[in-house]
Amino acid sequence: MNKQQSSLLFCILMDAIGYATYAVPFLGEFADVIWAPLSAIIFFKTFGGWKGAFGGVFNFFEEILPWTDFIPSFTLMWAWQNLVAKKKSPVSLKAA
Repeated sequence: MNKQQSSLLFCILMDAIGYATYAVPFLGEFADVIWAPLSAIIFFKTFGGWKGAFGGVFNFFEEILPWTDFIPSFTLMWAWQNLVAKKKSPVSLKAA
């Protein structure tokens, strides 16, 4: 998915998996030890480039630190990439 746009549904699913570790008390924090690096790699492969690298590091710490799993990092990056970044792209002007 590095060159393709990631889908919103995929991003929501990835955030839901990360949030699901909250569901099981005590076991959830141990699951984060496995999920955090895996999630960071998936994040990097999904978004690629500097956004994927920066976001992957952020995502790793968001998943590994306690009480921060509620942050929807995949969905936020999708919104930034598909909503905010497109508004700022230069408009081509055609000569009349």
